[in-house]
Amino acid sequence: MITSKIISNGILRAVGFLVIAVVSLYFLFLIQSVLIYLVVALILTLIGNPILDFFNKRLKFKHTLATIATLFIFILFIANFVMMFIPLISTQGQNLSLLKTSEIEKNITQLLNQLSAFLESYHIDSEQMLKEANLTSKINFNFIPNFLNTVLGTISNLGIGLASVLFITFFFLKDRLLFIDGIKKLIPDSQEDKVLNSIHKINHLLSRYFIGLLLQLFIVFLLYIIVLSIFGIPNLFIIAFLCAVLNIIPYIGPLIASILAAILTMLSHLGSDFQTDILPTTIYVLIGFWIVQLIDNNLSQPIIFSKSVSSHPLEIFLVILIAGFLSGILGMIIAVPLYTILKVIGKEFFPENIVIKLLTKNI
Repeated sequence: MITSKIISNGILRAVGFLVIAVVSLYFLFLIQSVLIYLVVALILTLIGNPILDFFNKRLKFKHTLATIATLFIFILFIANFVMMFIPLISTQGQNLSLLKTSEIEKNITQLLNQLSAFLESYHIDSEQMLKEANLTSKINFNFIPNFLNTVLGTISNLGIGLASVLFITFFFLKDRLLFIDGIKKLIPDSQEDKVLNSIHKINHLLSRYFIGLLLQLFIVFLLYIIVLSIFGIPNLFIIAFLCAVLNIIPYIGPLIASILAAILTMLSHLGSDFQTDILPTTIYVLIGFWIVQLIDNNLSQPIIFSKSVSSHPLEIFLVILIAGFLSGILGMIIAVPLYTILKVIGKEFFPENIVIKLLTKNI
């Protein structure tokens, strides 16, 4: 028989659970920077594992020395990146981001007037349409300097967390066997082999994935620089850098990058004739960006997705599409690593399932 005491105890337990959940979420919110450091360190660990194994197995380094050598490679790479690119990107970014909002609005208005005059020359009555739309009053032009300043602020503040990330990465690499031993103690003996096999496969696949992703972004960055330099676009390093970073977002990122490049190209040629200079240059830049994407989609991405995580391109497309509908841009970014983890776990724990057999036949 259900008594009032049982009901009250149930209510108290539910309230207690909700309070604990809210406090836990608030705590995670407060330490979100630490969580980001942990995630970045984990990604660096996955990238560094093959390098660590090379020092351990091929060069016969002791484990601690191999860990230090791996970390030194990371530091060397970061230092070279900072020395080569950050001063250029920062200087060119300031040229763009320090523009006053009123100046940006003036430039956009001037560009729209030139576009209107161009359309009028082909007997298209666009002036009235633009006036009725009143685009300049509806667009918040603050987003351009705010976006660029946010990116530059992130770059400049990166040094604050860099030491923490490298420190955490060092111990992730050095003590990975201790972590595995800890996992062994937490899991039942009957499931130990399955869990350890899953960790090994996940580590192997994601290491290849993140290394391939970094290589892909670097290639795209260089190709964007080549395209922009061919057509003499100013501030090409910051434009190429932003567009390459946007390429992390599957499918949507390259489209946004093309639009951003087109807008910045047109703004950089203000004062020139729209029909003979601005429009042709913008079209050429867009064609160049589409060629870069053609190269990327047919060379870089198939190698990363098909070979590194052993998934068919159509399979990856559907996974990213579903993740985008469920969780937006963040879901699209983490879709491939998360899907890879789920596939590995599925193969280890449910190997006889027909669907899992079909999806994991190449793993």
